[in-house]
Amino acid sequence: MVLQKDKENLKTLVVGGGSWGTALAILLARNQVPTLLWARDLAQVSAMILTRRNDRYLPQVPFPPSLEPIADLEGALSQTRQVLVTVPSCGFRPILERLAGRLSSHIPLIWATKGLEPGTGRLLHEVAVELLGSGWPMAVMSGPTFAHEVAVGLPTAVTVAATESEIATRFARCLHGDTFRVYTSDDLIGVQLGGAVKNVLAIAAGISDGLGFGANTRAALITRGLTELVRFALAWGGQKETLMGLSGLGDLVLTCTDDQSRNRRLGLALAQGKRLDEALTLIGQAVEGAAAAKVVVARAKQLAVEMPIAEQVYQVLYAGRHPRQAVELLCRREQKPEYAYMGYLLNEKR
Repeated sequence: MVLQKDKENLKTLVVGGGSWGTALAILLARNQVPTLLWARDLAQVSAMILTRRNDRYLPQVPFPPSLEPIADLEGALSQTRQVLVTVPSCGFRPILERLAGRLSSHIPLIWATKGLEPGTGRLLHEVAVELLGSGWPMAVMSGPTFAHEVAVGLPTAVTVAATESEIATRFARCLHGDTFRVYTSDDLIGVQLGGAVKNVLAIAAGISDGLGFGANTRAALITRGLTELVRFALAWGGQKETLMGLSGLGDLVLTCTDDQSRNRRLGLALAQGKRLDEALTLIGQAVEGAAAAKVVVARAKQLAVEMPIAEQVYQVLYAGRHPRQAVELLCRREQKPEYAYMGYLLNEKR
Protein backbone atom coordinates (compact mmCIF):
# COMPACT_ATOMS: atom_id res chain seq x y z
CA MET A 1 0.00 0.00 0.00
CA VAL A 2 1.07 3.59 -0.68
CA LEU A 3 1.18 5.65 2.51
CA GLN A 4 -1.08 8.71 2.60
CA LYS A 5 1.90 11.08 2.69
CA ASP A 6 3.35 9.32 -0.39
CA LYS A 7 0.10 9.84 -2.29
CA GLU A 8 0.11 13.50 -1.36
CA ASN A 9 3.53 13.78 -2.97
CA LEU A 10 2.32 12.21 -6.23
CA LYS A 11 0.20 15.06 -7.60
CA THR A 12 -1.01 13.87 -10.98
CA LEU A 13 -1.91 15.94 -14.03
CA VAL A 14 -4.64 14.31 -16.15
CA VAL A 15 -4.58 15.71 -19.68
CA GLY A 16 -7.97 15.47 -21.36
CA GLY A 17 -11.36 16.52 -20.04
CA GLY A 18 -13.48 13.94 -21.83
CA SER A 19 -15.34 11.11 -20.15
CA TRP A 20 -12.27 8.87 -19.83
CA GLY A 21 -9.93 11.53 -18.48
CA THR A 22 -12.58 12.73 -16.05
CA ALA A 23 -13.29 9.20 -14.80
CA LEU A 24 -9.60 8.52 -14.15
CA ALA A 25 -9.17 11.90 -12.45
CA ILE A 26 -12.10 11.09 -10.17
CA LEU A 27 -10.61 7.67 -9.41
CA LEU A 28 -7.21 9.13 -8.52
CA ALA A 29 -8.69 11.86 -6.37
CA ARG A 30 -10.99 9.39 -4.65
CA ASN A 31 -7.83 7.45 -3.76
CA GLN A 32 -6.46 10.59 -2.08
CA VAL A 33 -4.04 11.42 -4.91
CA PRO A 34 -4.02 15.22 -5.51
CA THR A 35 -5.19 15.52 -9.10
CA LEU A 36 -5.26 18.29 -11.70
CA LEU A 37 -7.68 17.83 -14.61
CA TRP A 38 -6.88 19.83 -17.75
CA ALA A 39 -9.31 20.38 -20.63
CA ARG A 40 -8.67 22.49 -23.71
CA ASP A 41 -12.12 24.14 -23.63
CA LEU A 42 -11.87 27.09 -21.23
CA ALA A 43 -15.66 27.29 -20.89
CA GLN A 44 -15.76 23.63 -19.90
CA VAL A 45 -13.03 24.15 -17.29
CA SER A 46 -14.88 27.16 -15.86
CA ALA A 47 -18.07 25.11 -15.64
CA MET A 48 -16.28 22.26 -13.88
CA ILE A 49 -14.78 24.65 -11.35
CA LEU A 50 -18.22 26.11 -10.67
CA THR A 51 -20.28 22.89 -10.50
CA ARG A 52 -17.57 20.49 -9.24
CA ARG A 53 -18.53 17.95 -11.90
CA ASN A 54 -18.15 17.40 -15.65
CA ASP A 55 -21.68 18.17 -16.82
CA ARG A 56 -20.76 17.51 -20.45
CA TYR A 57 -19.63 13.88 -20.03
CA LEU A 58 -20.26 12.59 -16.48
CA PRO A 59 -22.87 14.90 -14.99
CA GLN A 60 -24.00 12.47 -12.30
CA VAL A 61 -20.57 12.07 -10.61
CA PRO A 62 -19.36 14.87 -8.31
CA PHE A 63 -15.65 15.62 -8.02
CA PRO A 64 -13.79 14.54 -4.88
CA PRO A 65 -12.23 17.42 -2.89
CA SER A 66 -8.68 16.69 -4.14
CA LEU A 67 -9.60 17.08 -7.83
CA GLU A 68 -8.87 20.51 -9.32
CA PRO A 69 -9.93 21.45 -12.89
CA ILE A 70 -7.38 23.73 -14.59
CA ALA A 71 -6.99 25.62 -17.86
CA ASP A 72 -3.25 26.38 -17.77
CA LEU A 73 -1.51 23.24 -19.02
CA GLU A 74 2.03 24.58 -19.00
CA GLY A 75 1.62 26.13 -15.57
CA ALA A 76 0.38 22.85 -14.12
CA LEU A 77 3.54 21.02 -15.14
CA SER A 78 5.55 22.71 -12.39
CA GLN A 79 3.20 21.24 -9.78
CA THR A 80 2.95 17.65 -10.96
CA ARG A 81 4.87 14.45 -10.24
CA GLN A 82 3.33 12.37 -13.04
CA VAL A 83 1.31 13.10 -16.19
CA LEU A 84 -1.57 10.95 -17.44
CA VAL A 85 -2.65 11.63 -21.05
CA THR A 86 -6.17 10.54 -22.00
CA VAL A 87 -6.79 12.38 -25.27
CA PRO A 88 -7.78 10.46 -28.45
CA SER A 89 -4.92 9.09 -30.53
CA CYS A 90 -5.28 11.90 -33.08
CA GLY A 91 -4.45 14.39 -30.34
CA PHE A 92 -1.59 12.47 -28.76
CA ARG A 93 1.24 13.98 -30.81
CA PRO A 94 -0.01 17.59 -30.51
CA ILE A 95 -0.24 17.24 -26.72
CA LEU A 96 3.25 15.74 -26.45
CA GLU A 97 4.60 18.54 -28.63
CA ARG A 98 3.23 20.98 -26.05
CA LEU A 99 4.75 18.99 -23.20
CA ALA A 100 8.16 18.49 -24.83
CA GLY A 101 10.72 20.91 -23.42
CA ARG A 102 8.43 21.87 -20.53
CA LEU A 103 8.16 18.53 -18.74
CA SER A 104 11.00 17.67 -16.38
CA SER A 105 12.88 14.53 -17.41
CA HIS A 106 12.14 12.70 -14.16
CA ILE A 107 8.34 13.10 -14.52
CA PRO A 108 6.78 9.89 -15.86
CA LEU A 109 4.52 10.14 -18.89
CA ILE A 110 1.58 7.74 -18.74
CA TRP A 111 -1.26 7.41 -21.19
CA ALA A 112 -4.63 5.67 -21.25
CA THR A 113 -5.25 6.36 -24.95
CA LYS A 114 -6.27 3.26 -26.92
CA GLY A 115 -5.15 3.65 -30.49
CA LEU A 116 -2.33 3.98 -33.00
CA GLU A 117 -1.13 7.25 -34.45
CA PRO A 118 -3.41 8.07 -37.42
CA GLY A 119 -1.58 8.26 -40.71
CA THR A 120 1.67 6.67 -39.58
CA GLY A 121 0.28 3.66 -37.70
CA ARG A 122 2.97 4.05 -35.07
CA LEU A 123 2.54 2.85 -31.51
CA LEU A 124 2.11 5.75 -29.13
CA HIS A 125 5.26 4.92 -27.18
CA GLU A 126 7.17 5.34 -30.46
CA VAL A 127 5.71 8.83 -30.79
CA ALA A 128 6.68 9.55 -27.18
CA VAL A 129 10.24 8.35 -27.74
CA GLU A 130 10.54 10.56 -30.84
CA LEU A 131 9.39 13.67 -29.01
CA LEU A 132 10.76 13.11 -25.50
CA GLY A 133 13.72 10.77 -25.95
CA SER A 134 14.34 7.06 -25.53
CA GLY A 135 15.21 7.24 -21.85
CA TRP A 136 12.02 8.93 -20.72
CA PRO A 137 10.06 7.04 -18.03
CA MET A 138 6.74 6.09 -19.57
CA ALA A 139 3.80 3.74 -19.11
CA VAL A 140 0.49 2.79 -20.72
CA MET A 141 -2.75 1.77 -19.02
CA SER A 142 -5.33 -0.40 -20.78
CA GLY A 143 -8.01 -2.98 -20.13
CA PRO A 144 -11.78 -3.55 -20.20
CA THR A 145 -13.06 -0.18 -19.03
CA PHE A 146 -16.02 2.08 -19.63
CA ALA A 147 -15.62 5.57 -18.21
CA HIS A 148 -18.99 5.75 -16.46
CA GLU A 149 -18.46 2.48 -14.60
CA VAL A 150 -15.02 3.59 -13.40
CA ALA A 151 -16.37 6.97 -12.32
CA VAL A 152 -19.21 5.53 -10.22
CA GLY A 153 -16.90 2.96 -8.62
CA LEU A 154 -18.02 -0.32 -10.18
CA PRO A 155 -15.42 -3.13 -9.90
CA THR A 156 -12.84 -2.89 -12.68
CA ALA A 157 -9.43 -4.39 -13.49
CA VAL A 158 -6.73 -3.06 -15.85
CA THR A 159 -3.09 -3.54 -16.82
CA VAL A 160 -0.30 -0.96 -16.57
CA ALA A 161 2.83 -1.62 -18.64
CA ALA A 162 5.93 0.55 -18.23
CA THR A 163 9.51 0.99 -19.32
CA GLU A 164 10.54 0.61 -15.67
CA SER A 165 8.85 -1.68 -13.15
CA GLU A 166 9.01 1.04 -10.50
CA ILE A 167 6.94 3.37 -12.69
CA ALA A 168 4.27 0.71 -13.27
CA THR A 169 4.10 -0.22 -9.61
CA ARG A 170 3.88 3.37 -8.38
CA PHE A 171 1.12 4.35 -10.79
CA ALA A 172 -0.74 1.09 -10.18
CA ARG A 173 -0.81 1.84 -6.47
CA CYS A 174 -2.26 5.28 -7.14
CA LEU A 175 -5.16 3.67 -9.01
CA HIS A 176 -5.59 0.52 -6.95
CA GLY A 177 -8.45 0.57 -4.47
CA ASP A 178 -11.52 -1.18 -3.14
CA THR A 179 -13.18 -1.42 -6.56
CA PHE A 180 -10.26 -0.92 -8.95
CA ARG A 181 -7.58 -3.59 -9.39
CA VAL A 182 -4.36 -3.03 -11.33
CA TYR A 183 -1.91 -5.59 -12.70
CA THR A 184 1.55 -4.60 -13.97
CA SER A 185 3.47 -5.67 -17.06
CA ASP A 186 6.59 -4.85 -19.07
CA ASP A 187 4.90 -5.49 -22.44
CA LEU A 188 4.20 -2.00 -23.78
CA ILE A 189 3.69 -3.32 -27.31
CA GLY A 190 1.14 -5.98 -26.43
CA VAL A 191 -0.84 -3.74 -24.09
CA GLN A 192 -1.04 -0.97 -26.69
CA LEU A 193 -2.00 -3.27 -29.56
CA GLY A 194 -4.71 -4.96 -27.53
CA GLY A 195 -6.32 -1.59 -26.88
CA ALA A 196 -6.03 -0.45 -30.49
CA VAL A 197 -7.01 -3.53 -32.51
CA LYS A 198 -10.03 -4.46 -30.38
CA ASN A 199 -11.65 -1.21 -31.54
CA VAL A 200 -11.61 -2.42 -35.15
CA LEU A 201 -13.00 -5.81 -34.19
CA ALA A 202 -15.78 -4.19 -32.16
CA ILE A 203 -16.98 -2.44 -35.31
CA ALA A 204 -17.30 -5.88 -36.90
CA ALA A 205 -19.29 -7.16 -33.92
CA GLY A 206 -21.61 -4.17 -34.14
CA ILE A 207 -22.16 -4.75 -37.85
CA SER A 208 -22.97 -8.40 -37.21
CA ASP A 209 -25.47 -7.65 -34.47
CA GLY A 210 -26.94 -4.78 -36.45
CA LEU A 211 -27.67 -7.18 -39.28
CA GLY A 212 -29.39 -9.53 -36.86
CA PHE A 213 -26.92 -12.39 -37.19
CA GLY A 214 -27.21 -13.41 -33.56
CA ALA A 215 -25.09 -14.73 -30.72
CA ASN A 216 -23.39 -17.51 -32.71
CA THR A 217 -21.94 -15.01 -35.16
CA ARG A 218 -20.85 -12.63 -32.42
CA ALA A 219 -19.02 -15.41 -30.57
CA ALA A 220 -17.29 -16.52 -33.77
CA LEU A 221 -16.21 -12.96 -34.55
CA ILE A 222 -14.77 -12.43 -31.07
CA THR A 223 -12.90 -15.73 -31.14
CA ARG A 224 -11.48 -15.33 -34.63
CA GLY A 225 -10.85 -11.66 -33.91
CA LEU A 226 -8.68 -12.72 -31.00
CA THR A 227 -6.77 -14.90 -33.46
CA GLU A 228 -6.06 -11.85 -35.61
CA LEU A 229 -5.06 -9.78 -32.61
CA VAL A 230 -2.60 -12.41 -31.38
CA ARG A 231 -1.04 -12.84 -34.84
CA PHE A 232 -0.65 -9.12 -35.28
CA ALA A 233 0.80 -8.45 -31.85
CA LEU A 234 3.28 -11.33 -31.99
CA ALA A 235 4.51 -10.18 -35.40
CA TRP A 236 5.06 -6.71 -33.92
CA GLY A 237 6.89 -8.01 -30.86
CA GLY A 238 4.13 -8.32 -28.26
CA GLN A 239 3.81 -11.18 -25.79
CA LYS A 240 1.14 -13.86 -26.15
CA GLU A 241 0.31 -13.80 -22.43
CA THR A 242 -0.61 -10.12 -22.68
CA LEU A 243 -3.18 -10.80 -25.38
CA MET A 244 -4.81 -13.47 -23.21
CA GLY A 245 -5.17 -10.94 -20.39
CA LEU A 246 -7.14 -7.83 -19.53
CA SER A 247 -5.71 -5.55 -22.24
CA GLY A 248 -6.29 -8.19 -24.92
CA LEU A 249 -9.09 -10.70 -24.51
CA GLY A 250 -10.72 -8.76 -21.67
CA ASP A 251 -11.02 -5.50 -23.58
CA LEU A 252 -12.03 -7.32 -26.77
CA VAL A 253 -14.97 -9.05 -25.07
CA LEU A 254 -16.13 -5.86 -23.38
CA THR A 255 -15.99 -3.71 -26.49
CA CYS A 256 -17.68 -6.26 -28.72
CA THR A 257 -20.61 -7.00 -26.43
CA ASP A 258 -21.79 -3.78 -24.78
CA ASP A 259 -23.44 -0.78 -26.40
CA GLN A 260 -21.46 1.63 -24.22
CA SER A 261 -18.72 0.97 -26.80
CA ARG A 262 -18.59 3.70 -29.42
CA ASN A 263 -16.90 1.31 -31.85
CA ARG A 264 -19.66 -1.25 -31.49
CA ARG A 265 -22.26 1.51 -31.94
CA LEU A 266 -20.50 2.59 -35.12
CA GLY A 267 -20.90 -0.94 -36.49
CA LEU A 268 -24.57 -0.99 -35.51
CA ALA A 269 -25.15 2.29 -37.34
CA LEU A 270 -23.35 1.09 -40.47
CA ALA A 271 -25.49 -2.05 -40.50
CA GLN A 272 -28.57 0.18 -40.39
CA GLY A 273 -27.43 1.84 -43.63
CA LYS A 274 -25.86 5.00 -42.29
CA ARG A 275 -22.78 6.44 -43.99
CA LEU A 276 -19.57 6.63 -42.00
CA ASP A 277 -19.75 10.40 -41.59
CA GLU A 278 -23.39 10.20 -40.47
CA ALA A 279 -22.61 7.50 -37.93
CA LEU A 280 -19.65 9.39 -36.47
CA THR A 281 -21.73 12.55 -36.15
CA LEU A 282 -24.49 10.60 -34.43
CA ILE A 283 -22.06 9.15 -31.86
CA GLY A 284 -20.53 12.58 -31.24
CA GLN A 285 -17.26 11.43 -29.63
CA ALA A 286 -14.00 9.96 -30.89
CA VAL A 287 -14.39 6.47 -32.38
CA GLU A 288 -10.84 5.11 -32.40
CA GLY A 289 -11.62 2.05 -34.50
CA ALA A 290 -12.50 4.08 -37.59
CA ALA A 291 -9.00 5.51 -37.93
CA ALA A 292 -7.32 2.38 -36.57
CA ALA A 293 -8.83 0.23 -39.33
CA LYS A 294 -6.72 2.02 -41.93
CA VAL A 295 -3.41 1.73 -40.15
CA VAL A 296 -3.98 -1.80 -38.80
CA VAL A 297 -4.76 -3.20 -42.24
CA ALA A 298 -1.81 -1.38 -43.81
CA ARG A 299 0.61 -2.56 -41.13
CA ALA A 300 -0.74 -6.13 -41.29
CA LYS A 301 0.13 -6.23 -44.98
CA GLN A 302 3.64 -4.96 -44.25
CA LEU A 303 4.07 -7.69 -41.63
CA ALA A 304 2.45 -10.36 -43.86
CA VAL A 305 -0.15 -11.06 -41.15
CA GLU A 306 -3.55 -12.34 -42.24
CA MET A 307 -6.37 -10.27 -40.69
CA PRO A 308 -9.55 -10.99 -42.70
CA ILE A 309 -12.00 -9.46 -40.21
CA ALA A 310 -10.05 -6.22 -39.97
CA GLU A 311 -9.78 -6.18 -43.77
CA GLN A 312 -13.55 -6.45 -44.18
CA VAL A 313 -14.11 -3.67 -41.65
CA TYR A 314 -11.78 -1.49 -43.71
CA GLN A 315 -13.68 -2.37 -46.90
CA VAL A 316 -17.01 -1.39 -45.32
CA LEU A 317 -15.64 1.87 -43.90
CA TYR A 318 -13.61 3.10 -46.86
CA ALA A 319 -14.31 1.06 -50.01
CA GLY A 320 -18.10 1.08 -50.09
CA ARG A 321 -18.59 -2.63 -49.38
CA HIS A 322 -22.04 -3.49 -48.04
CA PRO A 323 -21.87 -4.86 -44.48
CA ARG A 324 -23.84 -7.99 -45.39
CA GLN A 325 -21.46 -8.76 -48.26
CA ALA A 326 -18.48 -8.38 -45.91
CA VAL A 327 -19.89 -11.02 -43.55
CA GLU A 328 -20.67 -13.34 -46.43
CA LEU A 329 -17.12 -13.02 -47.77
CA LEU A 330 -15.73 -13.95 -44.37
CA CYS A 331 -17.89 -17.08 -44.25
CA ARG A 332 -16.82 -18.12 -47.77
CA ARG A 333 -13.11 -18.07 -47.01
CA GLU A 334 -11.14 -21.25 -47.62
CA GLN A 335 -11.73 -23.92 -44.96
CA LYS A 336 -8.67 -24.59 -42.78
CA PRO A 337 -7.74 -26.24 -39.46
CA GLU A 338 -8.40 -24.20 -36.34
CA TYR A 339 -5.29 -25.50 -34.58
CA ALA A 340 -3.11 -23.21 -36.70
CA TYR A 341 -4.15 -20.54 -34.19
CA MET A 342 -2.96 -22.63 -31.27
CA GLY A 343 0.43 -22.85 -32.92
CA TYR A 344 0.84 -19.14 -32.33
CA LEU A 345 0.03 -19.52 -28.66
CA LEU A 346 2.45 -22.39 -28.22
CA ASN A 347 5.22 -20.64 -30.19
CA GLU A 348 5.17 -23.39 -32.81
CA LYS A 349 5.89 -22.75 -36.48
CA ARG A 350 3.11 -21.19 -38.47
